[in-house]
Amino acid sequence: MGSFNTSFRDGFILMGFSDWSQLEPILFVFISIFYSLTIFGNTTIITLSLLEPQLHMPMYFFLRHLSFLDLCYTTSTVPQLLINLHGLDRTISYEGCVVQLFSSLALGSTECVLLVVMAFDRYAAVCHPLHYTAIMHPHLCQTLAIASWVGGFMNSLVQTGLMMAMPLCGLHLLNHFFCEMTVLLKLACEDTEGTETKMFVARAIILVVPAVLILGSYVYIVQTVLKVRSVAGRRKAFGTCGSHLLVVSLFYGSAIYTYLQPMHSYSESEGKFVALFYTIVTPMLNPLIYTLRNKDMKGAVRKVLGRGRYSV
Repeated sequence: MGSFNTSFRDGFILMGFSDWSQLEPILFVFISIFYSLTIFGNTTIITLSLLEPQLHMPMYFFLRHLSFLDLCYTTSTVPQLLINLHGLDRTISYEGCVVQLFSSLALGSTECVLLVVMAFDRYAAVCHPLHYTAIMHPHLCQTLAIASWVGGFMNSLVQTGLMMAMPLCGLHLLNHFFCEMTVLLKLACEDTEGTETKMFVARAIILVVPAVLILGSYVYIVQTVLKVRSVAGRRKAFGTCGSHLLVVSLFYGSAIYTYLQPMHSYSESEGKFVALFYTIVTPMLNPLIYTLRNKDMKGAVRKVLGRGRYSV
């Protein structure tokens, strides 16, 4: 027995999907495709929002941060998973595990806060359109973005610190494809009720509070949109806000399922597939959701493609 930072210096073995070995080649192909689409889609959004003047608005400023977050988040886990699925190496060093745990928690927590900021932006745009530019001025947008990153990394620092202070024992096997908090807690060899309670409170704050704030903002948004007499105006408002609400539902649904259920009822087998959803599928879908359902983004894509055609 010893603390996390002394007893597992040799690292861990990530079991990944070895208990479904027949699925590993299929998963390798699909995850490779999804990862490529994630990189392409999110890079496209970042590039368009920087280059096109029509996208120099608060909504796309925050969307650029979301795309960068998704790129970092998937890259913190997927390359390791692909190596694991290929069977080349299933081990991860102690240092690598700590970095992966901290970075995945930090980036996921930052996204939780950023989605609240994006909901506030939509609330200001729909409920206070005449004062929107005065409310969402550049200095406030930058402050909110920085606060999202700082809040996410602070939450990760607390949870990772608590995890590293816990004594672990047993086999160096992690029944997951990355160093996930819930799986590491299974290795604890003493009563973890106190530490788990602290972690649960931290997770609840970073998940439940943002979710409630987002739902509250959308109650006001729906009430405001229903008062709009123009059918075209309603459709535009619901289309823009619907994209954000869909992203929120996908992200929070899978995250709450994983992190807010009691440890004794947590299934590692189910947890791995749910983790695939919020680490790979959601970051891949975000660019599609925002691009296909957003008139300005589609217009920017056509503009860039038109430029390329004429230049050739």
